[in-house]
Amino acid sequence: MSSIGDGTRAVRAGLPAPEQYEPTLPGPVFAAHFHLSGEPVGPYTYGRETNPTWTHLERAIGELEAPGEDVVTTVFASGMAAISAVLLSQARAGDTVVLPDDGYQALPLVREQLEAYGVEVRTAPTGGDAQLAALEGAKLLWIETPSNPGLDVCDVRRLVEAAHAAGTLVAVDNTLATPIGQRPLELGADFSVASDTKGMTGHGDILLGHVTCRDPRLAEGVRRWRKVVGAIPGPMEAWLAHRSLATLQLRIDRQCANALVLAEALAGRPEVTGLRYPGLATDPSHALARQQMRRFGQVVSFVLPDKDTAERFLGELRLVDDATSFGGVRSTAERRGRWGGDAVPEGFVRFSVGAEDPEDLLADVTRALDAATRP
Repeated sequence: MSSIGDGTRAVRAGLPAPEQYEPTLPGPVFAAHFHLSGEPVGPYTYGRETNPTWTHLERAIGELEAPGEDVVTTVFASGMAAISAVLLSQARAGDTVVLPDDGYQALPLVREQLEAYGVEVRTAPTGGDAQLAALEGAKLLWIETPSNPGLDVCDVRRLVEAAHAAGTLVAVDNTLATPIGQRPLELGADFSVASDTKGMTGHGDILLGHVTCRDPRLAEGVRRWRKVVGAIPGPMEAWLAHRSLATLQLRIDRQCANALVLAEALAGRPEVTGLRYPGLATDPSHALARQQMRRFGQVVSFVLPDKDTAERFLGELRLVDDATSFGGVRSTAERRGRWGGDAVPEGFVRFSVGAEDPEDLLADVTRALDAATRP
């Protein structure tokens, strides 16, 4: 299966061997406990530890993360649960962790928790591989590329080589790219982490996350953390996620194509500044993104003159929902400054491009921009 295309892999990933009269994708298994005589060994013993529905999904994600390789994937109740599992299963009092200072909005909360446990946290921007300067003596380097919401890109291979030479583990938050767009384990990372709430499932109706590792010892620490804190996904969510993977390549390809069309159109608008999209030839990160990404993602970011202009623009949109998160088949956009925590201008807009017809989406955006900036 390592030589087949992305679409074929997505459609077939994680399916059990054919069995006469059984469904190709078994339905969700709802079970708190299982029949278990004698010693408590075997694949399914208690519902907080394992579930057959998780198993199918974990195998599927592993096949997407590292085709043809032996990896271990652990699914979680949310992306934050997956992030926390890596950081809190590895870092101990006295250790040092390096985080991006322009990453996901909740990372400062994670930093506070790590510091409360006696872990030193250093931060540096994603762009320019600035985290290299903070690596000395670190236990774990956390990379987010492209970064959210600023869409900066760092050289994963370069950072991994420097980190491993210093005895530092590397985790990559791959939420924005998904394994269809970027494979962190192929770039040398120890952990590939994602919020599957976003592009992996793509419909804005599931909270889920995952961690994939090559090293079974690292994976065991992650799984133990899930068991201890009970950060487990529901079987229905896991089953819906697996079902959604079948359209992953179709969705991502359409969204990336639409994102590029939108970015190119926005580049010609005088009221738009700070435009970022790694797939845009003029983007500062484009050359590097082309080296390590296979698809450039569905998120475009830009800045409108001020808060009021951004709010008017969002209010005028008809095919785009004013909502947080990203990666869904329906386009969403929001003014990120409303949440606080992101170091962005008040007029900063994060636009998650969906699977609508590009002509309709562009017409809606153009009309909304015209209305928002009309004297």
